[in-house]
This record gives sequence, C-alpha cells and structure tokens, in this order.
Amino acid sequence: MSKTSGIRLTRLRPRQAVAVVAAVIAAGVGLAATAPGFAAETGRTDGSTTTPIKHLVVIFQENVSFDHYFGTYPNAANTDGTRFTAKAGTPNVNGLNGPLLTANPNTANPQRIPATTPLTCDQGHGYTQEQKAFDGGLMDAFVQNTNQESCGAPDKSMPNLVMNYYDGNTVTGLWNYAQNYAMSDNSFSTVFGPSTPGAINLVSGQTHGGYAVTAAGAKTTDSYVVASPDANGVGTVINDPDPAFDDCANNRNHLVQQGTNIGDLLNAKNVSWGWFQGGFRPTSTANGKAVCGSQHANVGGAMQTDYNPHHQPFQYYQSTSNPHHLPPTSAAAIGHTDQANHQYDLADFDTALAQNNLPAVTFLKAANYQDGHAGYSDPTDEQHFVVNTINSLQKSKDWKSTAVVIAYDDSDGWYDHAMPPILNASNTSLDALNGPGKCGSANRAPLGGYANRCGYGPRQPLLVVSPYAKTNFVDHTTTDQTSILRFVEDNWGTGRIGDSSFDTLAGPLTNLFDFGRRNDQQVLLDPNTGAPLHGDR
Repeated sequence: MSKTSGIRLTRLRPRQAVAVVAAVIAAGVGLAATAPGFAAETGRTDGSTTTPIKHLVVIFQENVSFDHYFGTYPNAANTDGTRFTAKAGTPNVNGLNGPLLTANPNTANPQRIPATTPLTCDQGHGYTQEQKAFDGGLMDAFVQNTNQESCGAPDKSMPNLVMNYYDGNTVTGLWNYAQNYAMSDNSFSTVFGPSTPGAINLVSGQTHGGYAVTAAGAKTTDSYVVASPDANGVGTVINDPDPAFDDCANNRNHLVQQGTNIGDLLNAKNVSWGWFQGGFRPTSTANGKAVCGSQHANVGGAMQTDYNPHHQPFQYYQSTSNPHHLPPTSAAAIGHTDQANHQYDLADFDTALAQNNLPAVTFLKAANYQDGHAGYSDPTDEQHFVVNTINSLQKSKDWKSTAVVIAYDDSDGWYDHAMPPILNASNTSLDALNGPGKCGSANRAPLGGYANRCGYGPRQPLLVVSPYAKTNFVDHTTTDQTSILRFVEDNWGTGRIGDSSFDTLAGPLTNLFDFGRRNDQQVLLDPNTGAPLHGDR
C-alpha cells in the first residue's frame, strides 16, 4: 500500500483532501486484508510455531509519534547529548524533510528538543482532538488542537511544543537498535485517541463491546467510559477509564470489556503467556483490596506512582484479570494459569528470565516513570528500561529464538506529517477528521456497525530486535497495533479474534524478518547513553 504524506495533501483543498482519504478507504481494505504473510494454522495445540520465533516479547511504551522520535533519522545534530553517526548505506525514512522543517503547513515549524530537556509537557491526544489536528489529511492543525505548553515543574514548556522532536542524541538507544535491526516508518495506531484504546487494540483489536460500572460494580451510564452506547449501555471506549476488574482502579466509574482477547486464544492453545507491568505487585491491602503504592523518581526527581491501571488491558476482561494482584504460586507457574491468571509484576518477568522460564508470549509495561509518556516520563528514563530489558534478553538462553517488538500505545498528539490510510470509518458527533461528524467515508459502514473506531490513527515507531530481524532495514509495509496481535495469532495458530476485530485488516510484520538467516551477534547498549557497550555496530 502506498503512503499518503501530509506534505502532498497540503497542496489540496479540503474537499480534495476528503476525496483522497475516501479513495484510500476504497483501496486500502482490500490490500490490507490480502497482505502477504505466513499462513495461520489453527489446528495446533502443542505450542509449536510457524516461524523460528518461540518467544515474542512486546515492549509496549507510551505516547510517541514517529516524527517525534525518528523524524530526522538517521541524521542527528550532534550538538549535545550522545553523539550518533549512522552506518554507511542506512536507508532513509519518510521523515521530516526540508519543506516540513522550514515551511511546514502548520502555524509553526518543528524544532529539535535538546538532550538537556528530556522532560516536557504532555500533549492533547483525545479521539476528536487528533482528528481535528489531521484536518482531513492536511496535517496542519496540530498547534490549534493538540498543543499543550502549560505544565508544572520539572516538565518544561516551550512555544508550539507539539511540533517538536528529539533525535539520536537523546533517543540514542532506539536509533542504535534501528541501525542493527529492523524498524518501520509506516506503522500506525489502530484508531485515534489515548492509551486505553491502544492497549485494548493490542490484545484484541476491538474497542467496542464495553459498558460502564460504578466502583462498586453496578452497571451505569457514563459517556466518558463508553461512547455511542446502545440501549443496553454497550459502546466503544475512546477515553482512559480504569478497568473494572482491578483493586487499584480509581474511585470513578470503570470499564467492563466483553468479548475475546489474545490471552483467551493462547489459553485455548495451551501457550504460555503473561502481561508484566511495573508496580503491579501490591504494597499493602486496605479493606480487603490490593493497594498499588510503589513509586520511583523520574530523571527530574519527581516522584511517580509506578502502576497505572488504564495501561493494563487484560484487567478490563474478567476472563484474563487478576483483580487482587495475586502473585504467581511459584516461579515455574509464571506464564501458566494459576491464581495470578497471567497478570504479573515486572519483578516476575525478571524471575522468569533468571529461571529460564520465559513465556512464549510476553507483554512488558514499564512503570510510569520509564514508559516514555510526556508529563511524567521521558526518553532518558525510557531508554534505561528498554536497553536494560533487551540486554538481559540477549544474554538469556532463549535469545536465539526470541523477537522483541518495541511499540507504542498512542502518539500523545505529537506532530506527525504522515496521513494514515482510513480503513474504518465512523460518523458520529465525536468524529471530526473530514469535518464535524465525519471520519472517513460517510458512505462506508463501519466494521461490525460499531461507531467510534475510526482508523488508522497517528503514525508511531515500531522496531523489531531479534536474531532474525533484518539488519539496518526500514520496512514500508502498512501496519498497525493489531499487526502485533496478528503475528501472535499466526505464529501460534490461535485463529482470529472475530467480531470485526482489526486483526482481519492488519498488515503483517514478516517483512521485518529474515527467517532464513539468524544473526547471533549481540548488540549490547549502555542504558545511560544508548551507545554500544563495545564500541562497534
């Protein structure tokens, strides 16, 4: 599928831009649905895989657009931070070229954020806000709709902050992973909006099917919890409500998500798996409920609570939840069904890795201060988590059959110039991509008839670090968050989610791999600088 860049659409009038988006819809679904990949074999129950990948580790970070981290890749300013020099022959990306930097269609040009300013304000990233910023494909209304300059110390503000970007002098570790492994410059959030929709799309591709309950568990109506509810109160999540099946959720109304997720499918195939999140282990109990009180200081010295319930997708589903945050019954039980029900603290991941008990499918969620989310985290703390994790995996006995996918839950509203293909439309009062009440073609029914799942949304980084990853490679295949879901389904033969999940449209990740060639050379990085430990790349 060809990419539609924001710089081309800025030459169009609004009605012409809408026509371009509609054309992408008409052409895009068929292309995505027939994208080449490896065949899923749903009859297997022995845990065998279709590829040499026996262990998939998904590091799911927070709130970064592609241009925010990779807009000038592979060229860094080298005026501050850790020096970065790209290898000869490094491929270019669809990034911030000359006109986008000097004559941007927005009201401000993108500016480089120096390495001395890792902490910045959080940007606006609501479902409707982001659509307005995209302006029918013109990609020219970010400052008016998603920019946030006012925030408290130690986070820094600056004019037109939403337009700005880091380079390889700050996000050095990720740039070095891209040099030695594979990355995509054409991967998107499945839908518009914030963290919870992104997390749920990762594990099910289906943000419809939820309903609101009170903190006491009684069914209620709450437009923040679900949008466009039917007569039974069942609608689509577009915001960040906390999960109903979690003692550490806030005291407001919560979300119950119905339907199937990838954990259910893996359980049916007896495939080991787990979601590991910082701060999941309780610090105490109160009134019979777990209390998640652990904290860490970020690089600016601000104390942050580690655990964030609305970043934990499996806690929205009763079938895969661990409401009381119970620990695994033993190290050997990690990844298997017991009282923890596959939901763990990050310390349990360390235990599993040390005990040579890495689950087949692992999702890792950093504690808040290390998840990369502007407003309480930052690229420096994020690099510590990502690099330490991958260094540990590369030293493990399972590395030869492991793939690490680094992906993000949403864009935080940060500027990105690339207009996504709109594969699924929605036309409600909450939609605004092509004008009030419109996102995509008004003549195209949304998948399953479910509103408020307009997508794809903003472009985000996606990297694959593995002995089977292509080297210094940039993939242009159109993918989204559910492409990771599709990889799990196909590799372990689970079958699809069903119920109009986006997994049926997802482009494959397979072009990032060369399964006929294994490179056993380790690329260990310094977590503080992001540079190779041994001085070679």
